Amino acid sequence: MSLKSLRQRISAQNYSLSFGEITKISSTMIIAKGLHVSIGDTVTIVSEVDGQSTLGMVTEIDARQFFISPFGFIEGFRVKDKVYINKNGMNIPVGKALLGRVVDPFMNPIDEKGTIHTHENEPIMKAPIAAMKRGMIDEKFSVGVKTIDGLLSCGKGQKLGIFAGSGVGKSTLMGMIVRGSEAPIKVVALIGERGREVPEFIEKNLAGNLENTVIIVATSDDSPLMRKYGAFSAMSVAEYFKSQGEDVLFIMDSVTRFAMAQREIGLALGEPPTSKGYPPSALTLLPQLMERAGKEQGKGSITAFFTILVEGDDLSDPIADQSRSILDGHIVLSRELTDFGIYPPIHILNSASRIMNDIISSEHFEAARKFRKLYTLLKENEMLIRIGAYTKGADAQLDEALEKKEAMERFMIQGATFQTKFEETSQSLIEIMS
Repeated sequence: MSLKSLRQRISAQNYSLSFGEITKISSTMIIAKGLHVSIGDTVTIVSEVDGQSTLGMVTEIDARQFFISPFGFIEGFRVKDKVYINKNGMNIPVGKALLGRVVDPFMNPIDEKGTIHTHENEPIMKAPIAAMKRGMIDEKFSVGVKTIDGLLSCGKGQKLGIFAGSGVGKSTLMGMIVRGSEAPIKVVALIGERGREVPEFIEKNLAGNLENTVIIVATSDDSPLMRKYGAFSAMSVAEYFKSQGEDVLFIMDSVTRFAMAQREIGLALGEPPTSKGYPPSALTLLPQLMERAGKEQGKGSITAFFTILVEGDDLSDPIADQSRSILDGHIVLSRELTDFGIYPPIHILNSASRIMNDIISSEHFEAARKFRKLYTLLKENEMLIRIGAYTKGADAQLDEALEKKEAMERFMIQGATFQTKFEETSQSLIEIMS
């Protein structure tokens, strides 16, 4: 072990003799005194009865005491239990040993595959990439999904949102992107979802293959603080690999659960509720997370896909609306398309990639533009066509759309286990539209 690694491990231990004491405990907050702390400091709370401990974060301070939001369960703790400040702050161990593992937000393994041996630390909270240090997004990023590669092409370092209601197919599409992506490193954050969905996602959507993949999990039964910092922790892991010059795929499910965690924290701290009960801090937090993805000069890139749950398929939801304004593109999943048996059910007319025309050939771009135009004509005249009111020859462009309808629908349909190369997708689209 190197001297640097040894120093990091020693500095991570708490050898301080100074401690505070708990004066009051509620279900969501611990009040303590006796330590000189700052907002954002992490502390360890130790029970005097059985020695059990849990982590917490200082979220409020007044002249006589400070308030701690716990990361875990606080059952069994009592007044006068000790509180120690953590000198190393909110750092997590990182390294290539994380690949192929399933971990919690503090990189503790939850997959029963043994200890993870890492020798470097990264802070969970970081400033986003400075504007003038961002690299130009000028390289394609293939995800192996025809509709995305062909009609919503994305580039290395781009940030996209996947907007969908419940049960429309977000997890299946996430699995397709992880399996079909050309990225050498993949970081998946499952934030605030059901515990049942974690093994299901690994076995059904990823076919049990975690090669070059790290999965960070904070389920719905974890504390709001754990769910909030689980997202930032996952982004720190992606940033570590980016600093090694790697092109990283980052997928997070879901931004909505992340915002809900901050809503719980904010309301507990007395913030005023705004639209749908979200406090101002919930909307402020989104760019702090999303802007950390991207391409950095002299380093690698993080291409990010964030899923956003839209209740009742309402895209005017405050979290969906704020996310669209930050991201470089949005992919909308349609419940209507699932009824017609089109999977993945990507609604191309409501979706957009803001980088697309900078990374693909002019032939590809023209074919995608024509595809959208013909598909729009079909949707606008769908009722006339179904009742037989349209006469062939009345509109040359609509006639062409009807001739290509079957081929266009075949292009949009793709099996969950099937991947395509970007060049094949591009060529297929050009041939259909020629």
